[in-house]
Amino acid sequence: MTVTRDAHGVPIIRGASLAEMAREQGRTVARDRGWQIELERLRGEGRTAELLGEAGVAWDVFARRAMLEEVAKHAYRNLDPVSRELVDSFVDGVNGGLLTSPVPIELERLGARPGTWQSWTPLAVFLVQNVLFATFPSKWWRERLAAVAGDDVVQLFGLEGPTWSGSNAWAVGGDRTASGLPIVAGDPHRLIESPGVYQQVRLVAPGIDVVGLTFPGVPGVQHFGHTGHVAWGITNAMADYQDLYLERLRRDDDVVMVEGPDGWYDADTSTSRVLVRDGPPVDVEIVVTRNGPVVHGGPGERAYSLRTPSFVLRDLGFDALVPLLRTRTVDDVEQALARWVEPVNDVLVADTTGRVRHLTAGRVPVRAEANRHRPVPGWEPGHEWSGWVESMPCRDLPADGFVVTANERRGPAPWLGTEYAPPHRARRIADLLDAEAAVDRAVCERIHGDTVLATAPRVQKLVADLGGLGDAAVRWRDVIVSWDGRMEADSEGAGAFGAFRAALVARIAADCDLLASLHEPTDLGPLFEPWFLVATRIMTSLDAIITDGGDLLGIDLADLARAALEEVASEPPAAWGDRHTLWPLHAADEPPPRTIGLSGDLDCVLSTTAAPTLGDLCFRGPVARYVWDLADRSAGGWVVPLGASGVPGDPHHHDQLDAWSQARLVPLPEETTRATTLPALSVRPIDPVADAEVIHRWVTEDRGSFWMMSEYSLEEVVEVYTWLDEQPTHTASFVLADGEPAAIVQTYRVDAEVEPISRLVEHRPGDLGIHFFVAGGDRRREGWTAGLIAAGAAHVLKDPAIHRLVLDPDVGNARAIGLAERLGAVRGPIVDLGHKTAQVLFLDATVLRPRWWR
Repeated sequence: MTVTRDAHGVPIIRGASLAEMAREQGRTVARDRGWQIELERLRGEGRTAELLGEAGVAWDVFARRAMLEEVAKHAYRNLDPVSRELVDSFVDGVNGGLLTSPVPIELERLGARPGTWQSWTPLAVFLVQNVLFATFPSKWWRERLAAVAGDDVVQLFGLEGPTWSGSNAWAVGGDRTASGLPIVAGDPHRLIESPGVYQQVRLVAPGIDVVGLTFPGVPGVQHFGHTGHVAWGITNAMADYQDLYLERLRRDDDVVMVEGPDGWYDADTSTSRVLVRDGPPVDVEIVVTRNGPVVHGGPGERAYSLRTPSFVLRDLGFDALVPLLRTRTVDDVEQALARWVEPVNDVLVADTTGRVRHLTAGRVPVRAEANRHRPVPGWEPGHEWSGWVESMPCRDLPADGFVVTANERRGPAPWLGTEYAPPHRARRIADLLDAEAAVDRAVCERIHGDTVLATAPRVQKLVADLGGLGDAAVRWRDVIVSWDGRMEADSEGAGAFGAFRAALVARIAADCDLLASLHEPTDLGPLFEPWFLVATRIMTSLDAIITDGGDLLGIDLADLARAALEEVASEPPAAWGDRHTLWPLHAADEPPPRTIGLSGDLDCVLSTTAAPTLGDLCFRGPVARYVWDLADRSAGGWVVPLGASGVPGDPHHHDQLDAWSQARLVPLPEETTRATTLPALSVRPIDPVADAEVIHRWVTEDRGSFWMMSEYSLEEVVEVYTWLDEQPTHTASFVLADGEPAAIVQTYRVDAEVEPISRLVEHRPGDLGIHFFVAGGDRRREGWTAGLIAAGAAHVLKDPAIHRLVLDPDVGNARAIGLAERLGAVRGPIVDLGHKTAQVLFLDATVLRPRWWR
């Protein structure tokens, strides 16, 4: 196994088998994204409040009630053998990587250390990334909006939800490309997080050579990849596949009863306790009806259950991951994705034979039309799921064609979803592609960075028609009306437009009596607040509101626009990038690496969402960009918002930020540069005679003087290790790297009188003293020393009678002391052992053992 890094720190992971490759992928993500994957693990287990305190409670309660951990466990048990091998090997690698890597600084600040990954953890991490990526919270919004404003206003706001669209993808046939073979390109949009939600990787094993983007904590590549033979990318298909059921629950003694179409029945119930850092625990009652787990409310309250394909099928589509890695044709990709469950994706695929295919992958239930719009009563018949949509969209493109997907509504009804993005981005991309005779990477980069705002002319017309303005407002009006409609960061016109729009949205939100009650907080809690922010909903639907003239909302749009313009005109216009700056989300609320103004806007191809409630800060946009060229993979490119590493201070922590903000790509990792990982490690007892020559060479080198055998002859080395071999209280073993001796691990019972530390340090039953000698080896390799020491310690801890390891490095050996502390050791006393002054450290087996042995 080897891992090399390209110029941007992207790992190229090579394994002699699928299992080796997956193990090394897990080890690498633990090193590169240790803080991130620890947080994702806790999210999957509903335990973030243990780390984050009160800020994590809302998510943890939802995760427990939605049974995310149980769904992941069931899905893991249902994996086919090959998929299970992939997941198991990945988890082994993660646990090993966490053990041998420094504790992430974010965890250090919180006084925490990474926990142990279970076999099902990657499935829980994947579920966490996608459970709120679909439609069910919008059903609550539509229910609430309809109750106060009526169905016509629901239709007025009937665009994409505020948090889950913006993605673009396009595939171009070979007759329209510069290379003569297809190109697939795109940019997925999600919340921009630090570290980034996608990790760049190249995976190589027999029959596998994939460049792609993966969720940190999930093996393989899922949504975007190029195998050298076939490439694919996705956008959200905007399908509706999650249902909310309004439930009638009552408590009869200790039994929770549910009313169904056939009468009352017993719910499945249990209780769970959420532990909260610096706060009291929160007890959660988990109730599961025949429709699904209750995610809000309870007996005697307005309660809702959530039904999803993953819950019904006990499947997350992980059986698609290994086949995807091995694909060579568009048919292979389609067959692999036949196993996909959710989220439901539009997929664009092309291969080196020139074929291009557009398909939709995932499971959409067959049920009543009412289910797709709002919560439906669980006690009424007719809302059951009766199967799955069998005929999902799929079509092949001619060589001179292209296809664009941008979350928009396509084709005739019936549609898979209910709310779609406006067609602006899709139309703009199609126009740009249609104007090019030969599409290549450079063309795709220009498309990625296109800032034309299709909705600008309607706002400009509204402003142009305003009369009765003061002099300053007239100057602002002229700037907005004469602006070219491009949301460039350095554009004063775009800045004036953005400031006016924000003021107009705020005034509509404040002055619309019809929507007044919607400002009241819901009882759904802070987790679902983004779906109910009135200003955000007005912002995403402003084009429709202006088209309607404000009539449905009962507002005087012109008066509000005039007041908004007068308000912003008190200051001179500023550039758009002065207010539209990047603000990536970080669980520890750390600020961005630096302030950087962004081009783009919600309805631009460069969709960088402005948040009106946050002064147009951008926390949502393209979380990656990619161009896959089927003629030559190295002719493509990609980029992520920050960098490949999630480790603060690493040179690749945010070295892609400038390229990303300027809509440029960086090269794909086709060449390798620097080896960073360990070979296969094992442990065997030392043979005092056969191994004496190796030991003698090591201990007589200058760097081995600390072992205090530098003047020993070969015969004396044999005597020492023969004596050790005969002692019931001592052991001596080699740690082997690829079968070759690389380190010595020696142990002694701390109660053995022959060891001076036994008389100087208070000890207890189950203590074991341990010494390490690491040979020269390839110390430049990342994790070399830590890996060897961890392998030796893990070998020792196979004995369940060992409860604590006692280490005694020289007090001046800061490197050794620091390494021990990263493994979880705590400092004891400083003692004089005669030959050295030692810093004693204690390493509890309960800290180290679970992180290595599953």
